[in-house]
Amino acid sequence: MPKLKTKSGAAKRFKITGTGKVVYAQAGKRHGMIKRTNKQIRNLRGTNVLFKTDGDNVKKYFLPNG
Repeated sequence: MPKLKTKSGAAKRFKITGTGKVVYAQAGKRHGMIKRTNKQIRNLRGTNVLFKTDGDNVKKYFLPNG
């Protein structure tokens, strides 16, 4: 069996924590900030943790070596 390659797009978007959770940056802050409320902008800061089943799929199919 050949080695599995990591999907490079997923490697840029996701990171695996020490405990095995998958962390991602929140979407919706690239452009169009004028039409968003200050509360929305504030709540979109930082990162979030994927739900367990979604994180398992990311680790299995997109980040096999991560």
